[in-house]
Amino acid sequence: MESLEGRILLASPQLVDPNFVRTVVLLVQHNNDGALGLVINRPTGKTVQEVWKQVGESPCESQRPIHLGGPVQGPLMAIHTADGLAEMEIIEGVFFAAKKQNLDELVRRDVPFKVFYGHSGWGPGQLEGEIEQGAWRVVPAKREDIFDSDDDLWHRLMQRAMAGVLPEMLHIKHIPPDPSLN
Repeated sequence: MESLEGRILLASPQLVDPNFVRTVVLLVQHNNDGALGLVINRPTGKTVQEVWKQVGESPCESQRPIHLGGPVQGPLMAIHTADGLAEMEIIEGVFFAAKKQNLDELVRRDVPFKVFYGHSGWGPGQLEGEIEQGAWRVVPAKREDIFDSDDDLWHRLMQRAMAGVLPEMLHIKHIPPDPSLN
């Protein structure tokens, strides 16, 4: 399978794993060793300012939410638009950072960014198998979607992904959070 790096995974309505129900995952890395993604639509109740008091070296005033990037624990990570503070470019104009010095500078800048605690990870072939089983829809990543804070991002992107596939499904007003309860 070709690399899906820089694409968005949309959890299918049938995916009932509580870690991924209605998630929108930006794939940061995807190669023969597996995949790493960040759930971009799960803000936590904590702000960057609150967390930075514990991990940062200098004060931070950002009231942006910390996002839950997935169930795998690890260091804080960020996606952002500040070219000089990145370890890699995910898509044109959207960058990834995990190095402390990059994050320290990033959270003080007035640029679009999201900070994540945890991430989503797949071993070799695992993500490909889940996609084949229908657990995920793959759509191109757009900068405006990545930094969108709309609570309905999953629904909006799912409508875009399904356009022309099952037009009658697009008129469903409510899909329950746990489809197994249907």
